[in-house]
Amino acid sequence: MSFFDDLKASLEEAVDIKNGVQTPARVTRYENADVKAIREQLNVSQSEMAKALGTSVDTIKSWESGRRNPTGLAAKVLAVIQTNPTFFQELAAVQYSGHQ
Repeated sequence: MSFFDDLKASLEEAVDIKNGVQTPARVTRYENADVKAIREQLNVSQSEMAKALGTSVDTIKSWESGRRNPTGLAAKVLAVIQTNPTFFQELAAVQYSGHQ
């Protein structure tokens, strides 16, 4: 099967899943992190959290207010911080020392 045939088959499968003809083989869901609760547990400011995560204070505010949700790598990092708060200190130390 060529790359094109594989791609076509994948797209057809996606359409079938969307239309309810077929069920997905795998579904991955992440809980949205409660960024404010995590930040308060860490006892850090929005500015400190933004700097450690390499993002803006506005992004932290958006996550905390629920206007936006962390996605991709940010969501994964927050999940790790939630289960292992010392990881945040390691991130912050790297950011504060100037290594990025």
